Amino acid sequence: MINFDRFPNNKRKVLTMSYDDGKVQDRKLVEIFNKYGIRGTFHVNGGYLPRPERIEPEEVKSLYKNHEVSAHGLTHQSLGISPRENVVQQVLRDRMILEKLVGYPVRGMSYPNGLYNDLVVDILRATGIEYCRVVETHNNFSMPQDFLRWKGTCHHNDKLLELGQKFLEQPYKNRPHLMYVWGHSIEFERDDNWDLIEKFCEMMSDKDDIWYATNIEIVDYMKALNDLKFSADCTMVYNPSAMTLWISVDEEPIVLKPGKLTELNHKVIY
Repeated sequence: MINFDRFPNNKRKVLTMSYDDGKVQDRKLVEIFNKYGIRGTFHVNGGYLPRPERIEPEEVKSLYKNHEVSAHGLTHQSLGISPRENVVQQVLRDRMILEKLVGYPVRGMSYPNGLYNDLVVDILRATGIEYCRVVETHNNFSMPQDFLRWKGTCHHNDKLLELGQKFLEQPYKNRPHLMYVWGHSIEFERDDNWDLIEKFCEMMSDKDDIWYATNIEIVDYMKALNDLKFSADCTMVYNPSAMTLWISVDEEPIVLKPGKLTELNHKVIY
């Protein structure tokens, strides 16, 4: 039995955070994340950065250096009720502004106002977006079937600590376990509940079986797993990626080195 149920360094679970808009409250949220080793993705409207309630363009790269900067639409327009030409401009112009600030390709996004349709998904795929978060949540720890319609586990105001404890106690059951939390940093100030995210991060930090990842790191890792080349009888596998990957064979961990062929019947076990 072969399962894709392990993450880098043989971790069995992955935690990622996802926060929208690039408001000044991100400074405090990033400080909390960094304190506890929590990592995530910040979806930013490039066209709004000069506004006083947003972070300064000059601080984008340094503020989010341990995390990922992702798109959120140039001016936060609802893409699902917009002409295709405007969708293209909202995505590409946002990407171009952010890429100049951070110095790497921006490959992810979250839907502004949560509005999208099949046409929008096709446009995102054609313009280089590899994942996009929706506002719907499912309160479980499953991997998405479609990263361009990525449902989170929960908004941070939706049973966050309860779900976090459940995630920590969740048995592995031969499948990958992902906890994905999303929200807006300004909500912590509005709701006067900064202690909520502090408690959550403290509870989740420094766990041996959790991989703390950005959204795009999860996408890249799962894509690399799905690109593995197995022999017809599944006794050999070639890893064409530049990443070290982990899988389970008969519930035992197997490490797959980049660019290498591994004979699974020999069970090169970590």
